[in-house]
Parts: sequence; C-alpha cells; structure tokens
Amino acid sequence: MFFPDSFKMTAPGDREIQVVRDFDAPAAMVFDAFTKPELVRRWLLGPPGWTMPVCEIDLRVAGAYRYGWRSERDGSQMAAGGVFRDIVASQRLVATEKFDDAWYPGEALVTTLFAQARGVTRATITVLYESREARDTARRSGMEHGMAAGYDRLERLLPTFNGEPT
Repeated sequence: MFFPDSFKMTAPGDREIQVVRDFDAPAAMVFDAFTKPELVRRWLLGPPGWTMPVCEIDLRVAGAYRYGWRSERDGSQMAAGGVFRDIVASQRLVATEKFDDAWYPGEALVTTLFAQARGVTRATITVLYESREARDTARRSGMEHGMAAGYDRLERLLPTFNGEPT
C-alpha cells in the first residue's frame, strides 16, 4: 500500500510543528531509512531536482549528523546539522537541528517516534522551535511540500531496501 494521504502537518502548540506519515513497512526498516546515510541520501531530498552530496550520521547519543543539499537546477546549496540526544532503535530519535544559513531563528529540537501496527509504521515528527516566531517562519516556508515529496519518495524506495544497505 501507499499512504501519501496520511501526511498531516499541524501546529499543536505555540512553538511546535508536528508531521505524521504512515509507511507500509516495519518500524525497524523505517528507522533504518531515517538513520543510515546510504538510505537517507536516497530520499531526504525535498522537492524534485535536489541531491544530497553530504550525509554524515554518527548514530549515538551525543553523536552528530550533517546534511548538505544541492539544487541541480541552479546550484544553490543548503546545509543543516545537529546532535542526537536520545535514540531508541526502531522507536525514537531526538536530535537538535540548526541550518547553516538560518531561515528561522535559533535551534530546533526534533523528536521522531516510530509506531508499528499491523505492518504499517507511523512516523510522528515533532519539531520544537525556540520561539513562536521561529515556528511561524518555518510554517510559512512551504516546508510541508518538501517533506511530503521526501516521504513519498521514501515510501516508493522502502520495498527496495529489504533491510539491507543499498
């Protein structure tokens, strides 16, 4: 099954954005897709035309990650990174997030929960911003379009992962 209509973005609090998306795959596979560089760089690209030449993940508490994207259309680049604060395999990731060229003020805290039921995994991503202003700036950015495109790409790729690095 394919669940693009399960993508929902809400603002449950003054400083939060929450995204929910279902995937037709076991939680362990979806967790791997979020944490293994060789898988992440295949789907976490945003809108069509972007690539991810930098994808570094030190998956441990206090370990860092770094993502770098490039637009094939105009050569523009964007990069972000952070530090993992909590990791429970196949269940939860908590990490900070800060963009090199900040488009919202401050740093965010991103909590991703993975819950599996009847072979379907629901990923719930909650981004806690430092202020309401930062949250509102993020909401106005159109981030939901890039996120939805990435998650649709991930869902199409999940059957090819087979629990193995590609």
